[in-house]
Amino acid sequence: MGNNRVSRPLVARRVAAMIALVSCAGVVSGLRAQSHYPSRIFVGAHGGADFSRVSFTPSVTQSFLVGGNAGLNFRYIEEKHFGFIVEANWEQRGWKEDFEDKPYSYSRSVDFIQIPVLAHIYFGNRGKFFINAGPSVSFMIGERTRANFDYDNVSSNPDFDTHITYQYALPADRKVDYGISGGIGGEFSVNTRNSLYIDARFYFGLADLVRSGRTEPVRGSNPMTISLSLGYWFRIK
Repeated sequence: MGNNRVSRPLVARRVAAMIALVSCAGVVSGLRAQSHYPSRIFVGAHGGADFSRVSFTPSVTQSFLVGGNAGLNFRYIEEKHFGFIVEANWEQRGWKEDFEDKPYSYSRSVDFIQIPVLAHIYFGNRGKFFINAGPSVSFMIGERTRANFDYDNVSSNPDFDTHITYQYALPADRKVDYGISGGIGGEFSVNTRNSLYIDARFYFGLADLVRSGRTEPVRGSNPMTISLSLGYWFRIK
């Protein structure tokens, strides 16, 4: 059991490194490519909903916390079927606990400014199917806790004898987060310069959301988010 806890983050970091290397290699290859295909530059914006939870060790029973996302986009395409995207996003991450049949509620929402750099692979002409993947870095800008009980004094409540409560006292003090994003979507041209797209994306954070470690009661707290968003592209070149 102990070996599994150590190997899981190591495997995640290796996968992240591989995705980052592939994405960066693809971007460099696209920028250096010499072909007859004219380069294109787009700017845009998007907004949507986030469904997030946290991979705690030891595990905490949860349901998805629903939040929001919004951002500005830049896309550069040098080759047919390949380009890269840089975004500046506001995103909510966190978790919502599941108390089953007990009349309690608890959720922690943490706001981030996220900057992903994504390899962009697409297929089709006026209607496009695309795949985006790459690394991202995020900066925490605030957090909120909502609960209908005194989570600073749960030891006096017998209903919490079997419920894990270590995480309540731990702040979200990781100011910088890093992770990997990947997703799929579809883009639909309105005319030669304007298009709409829908994007479904999964994010896995490699840093801990709350204070975690070997000497802490929570040994790991990796955030995970599923995002659904609707966006707009305007071609400026």
